[in-house]
Amino acid sequence: QVQLVESGGGLVQAGGSLRLSCAASGGMFSINAMGWYRQAPGKQRELVARISRGGSTNYDDSVKGRFAISRANAKVYLQMNSLKPEDTAVYYCNADVTAGRTRYDAWGQGTQVTVSV
Repeated sequence: QVQLVESGGGLVQAGGSLRLSCAASGGMFSINAMGWYRQAPGKQRELVARISRGGSTNYDDSVKGRFAISRANAKVYLQMNSLKPEDTAVYYCNADVTAGRTRYDAWGQGTQVTVSV
């Protein structure tokens, strides 16, 4: 089973920046799309940004122009600029994985991002 390990969360003031990283490991696999989701208290998990194997990206409207997703091999990054208090959430890395004949979604354990006013 592929494991995703995130890093880079923390506490930042509004207007600041953070960079999240996520690395996939564990056996023989290939990764299709990768993405970042977030879940704020009392809310459903939502897509923040996604990047295909070929590099095509899509973003939630709330982060367009402020966040940038990128990937290199089995790692995915999320550069977050001009952060707002409403960006506060637990951020989860996601990967669409193919291992042998099996295809499944892998999730990281989540990393907390807190933006103070």
